[in-house]
Amino acid sequence: MKNATMKNATIKPSQRLWIYMSILGGLCLVPWPTADAGDKTAADAPPGIDTGAAPGAPFLRVLGIAQDAGVPQAGSIEDAAWHDPARRRHATSLAVVDPVSNERLLFEATPDFKYQLRHLDERFPVESRPGIDGIFLTHAHIGHYTGLMMLGHEVMGAKEVPVYAMPRMAEFLTHNGPWSQLVRYRNIVLRPLVAGQPVQATANVSVTPFLVPHRQEFSEVVGYRIAGPNRTVLFIPDIDRWEDWQEDLASLLGSVDVAYLDATFYANGEIPGRDMSGFPHPFITTTMQRLAHLPAAEKGKVRFIHFNHTNPVLDVDSAAAAEVRRQGFKLAAEGEELGL
Repeated sequence: MKNATMKNATIKPSQRLWIYMSILGGLCLVPWPTADAGDKTAADAPPGIDTGAAPGAPFLRVLGIAQDAGVPQAGSIEDAAWHDPARRRHATSLAVVDPVSNERLLFEATPDFKYQLRHLDERFPVESRPGIDGIFLTHAHIGHYTGLMMLGHEVMGAKEVPVYAMPRMAEFLTHNGPWSQLVRYRNIVLRPLVAGQPVQATANVSVTPFLVPHRQEFSEVVGYRIAGPNRTVLFIPDIDRWEDWQEDLASLLGSVDVAYLDATFYANGEIPGRDMSGFPHPFITTTMQRLAHLPAAEKGKVRFIHFNHTNPVLDVDSAAAAEVRRQGFKLAAEGEELGL
């Protein structure tokens, strides 16, 4: 709280919930996001209450939910988020923290890297800088790797931060500037990934990459299976169409506890004057229809993520967001956490 005492501050109802929960035994893992992180979340509920989290167990924190360019997006001059900080959202990223081994992982290095690292430092501070024990990249589109620049000598001058990447992704970083300078100066150290082969990323968390169909101009595209002692999470921020993938999404849901899935666009017609049927992302409406036959428990595993700035579900009061909830699915929220 900036330049204010608790006596003079105005406490929001959602902040009271956090205080009460903390007093009652620390059941709430994180506070309701403050103004600089956005007062509303796509889940329309205080994130972080996770009754399945064991004390001291690894946990996952959502650091961003937007498409590569965030919200507001450059050039979107009419976006209300320019004037309303509560509407702003960071590019999609997850953090995984292992409290026992004091290790921290990032999934994606986004253009919002500095804000997301700051939020992680506030949630689980460590002595070292940047204090990242691994960055797992999905592919070479701008919202997923360009935050690596913050590790360079112009900014942090980081030392040997492990960056996990598939072969083409690693080759791209090694042979193309300015990323090659990060490799040459050993600001980052590339760690090879092989599809289907798990990596023991921390003492208690393993990560397995798997290939997904999506635009591959510069690298492969992968999703991740993140497995802790108690839960397994699926992370697929980008994919073309579910039918283009050799895996069956419904069956895959049966093998995990939570699934963060590509939800870039809600439905065709979202962008006025354009036929979006050929866009390389599944619409939220398409994914919900594909999974409509599943029982409520299975649908409840889905947390849609990676929202374009045009996506109506960014407004938690929208009819689109209400329809997602009505059908039994969930929307990822910045600041939400779950035990692994």
